[in-house]
Amino acid sequence: MPASRLPAYSIPDLRRLAQRKLPRGLFEYVDRGTGDEQALVGTRDAIRALCFEPRVLVDVSARSTQTEFFGQASQMPVAVAPTGAAGLLWFDGEIALARAARAAGIPFTLATASIVSMERVAAEAGGRLWFQLYMWPERSYSLELIERARRCGFEALMITVDTPVAPHREYNHHNGFSLPLRISRRNALDVARHPGWFCNVFARYLLRSGIPTLENYPSELRKRLNETQTPPKCDALNWDDLKDLRHRWDGPLIVKGILRPEDAERAHAAGADAVLVSNHGGRNLDSSVPPMQVLPRVLDRVGARMKVLVDGGFNRGGDIAKALALGADGVLVGRAPLWGLASGGEAGARLALDLLHDELLRVMAFTGTPRIEDFQPSLLHGQTS
Repeated sequence: MPASRLPAYSIPDLRRLAQRKLPRGLFEYVDRGTGDEQALVGTRDAIRALCFEPRVLVDVSARSTQTEFFGQASQMPVAVAPTGAAGLLWFDGEIALARAARAAGIPFTLATASIVSMERVAAEAGGRLWFQLYMWPERSYSLELIERARRCGFEALMITVDTPVAPHREYNHHNGFSLPLRISRRNALDVARHPGWFCNVFARYLLRSGIPTLENYPSELRKRLNETQTPPKCDALNWDDLKDLRHRWDGPLIVKGILRPEDAERAHAAGADAVLVSNHGGRNLDSSVPPMQVLPRVLDRVGARMKVLVDGGFNRGGDIAKALALGADGVLVGRAPLWGLASGGEAGARLALDLLHDELLRVMAFTGTPRIEDFQPSLLHGQTS
């Protein structure tokens, strides 16, 4: 369905459309957190708690959301976050997301656990491409992905450091949505209630090449989803590994999963170009601190020396504006474009990004902030410059 015909005027609208279209197990895989979901709720509440003190009588007739990441222009201070489920929400969903990001003039981050290979994304979507890397216990597997990303022309490498073990998300087991995928009465009925998703997404994979695989995995680990085990995470990863990655990668290096200022300092000392303040969208450690609460402390420590990005719970242009006012260099959005993707493919994902852009422009007008660099902490109630 063309984006203009989607009955959606906000990211929450797109989420409701996605919920109707997707099997429950798949929807909840994207939507929910972990444990009692305190981190999930707290992440959103921390954004809601911030309020604007608008400036008035400011000429905002020439507002611009343009900024830059790593010396290259970006049409807004936003990048699409790495998400592993895109290819299950829509047929070849990673390509659709990357094309939407390219059309919006922002970077797209491809996840290690993607249905579509990095080679196809680079060839068929293009644009500004970043690659998210998990380190496996067998380091050579991960180093192989770095070389593939380099050959494909990916601009930046994002290393995720907040997942030393696989998180336990019990709702996935209740819904029958875990690796390896197993057909059960529960998930079969779930899929039967969503024939549109089955015909337009999963059946197309079956007709093309069978049950999908995680195409970015090394050949030794690459199996179909009904055979793939959740791969072991690297619980021995340390700062020396980050220094080694710095030596192996000559482009921008982003460290994802920072929640402590001293860890941001160590990432800078190891040669990282940016940190992503993130609690993994509330999906890993329950009761982890909301990123927006620690963002000012991280900025105080390293903001003058490296890029500081943030993610988690950004559903509105006003949410993005709050992060910018605190001093963030940019925001990564994950669930928001996924809901657009599930609702209408590439056009739906583009609609999601357009909605965020339009809302950000509107907030800039109401707060008297014509340029991205005009955002300051004093724009937020109780904050000072």
